[in-house]
Amino acid sequence: MAKTFLIVDDSASMRQLISFTLKDAGFEVVTAENGKDALVKLEGAKVDMVITDLNMPEMDGISLIRELRNKASYKFMPIVMLTTEAQEAKKQEGRAAGASGWIVKPFSPEKLLEVVRKFVK
Repeated sequence: MAKTFLIVDDSASMRQLISFTLKDAGFEVVTAENGKDALVKLEGAKVDMVITDLNMPEMDGISLIRELRNKASYKFMPIVMLTTEAQEAKKQEGRAAGASGWIVKPFSPEKLLEVVRKFVK
């Protein structure tokens, strides 16, 4: 059975790019526009990994990670930040919230798949 990813990004073109990359590799994809939308989409859904942007309206990526880490079913699920933010302070804030990894935009599809495959088999 294919692994399912939740892609959280306020940019429709970025959600589409990530979705195409993952679908071409044989994965299933669910998308959300921000952290609040992601929490709604996760209700009753079986997701194996979350890939989230940092800067989004409504609820940012770090707030989303904190919310997910407080739920037993998402405590150990891989969550990767995919953002333009490259400062070490932001990365440390992400790690402290519970991010499993960090990819800086722009990224290559190969790099995305390389990181994804470290977390899901």
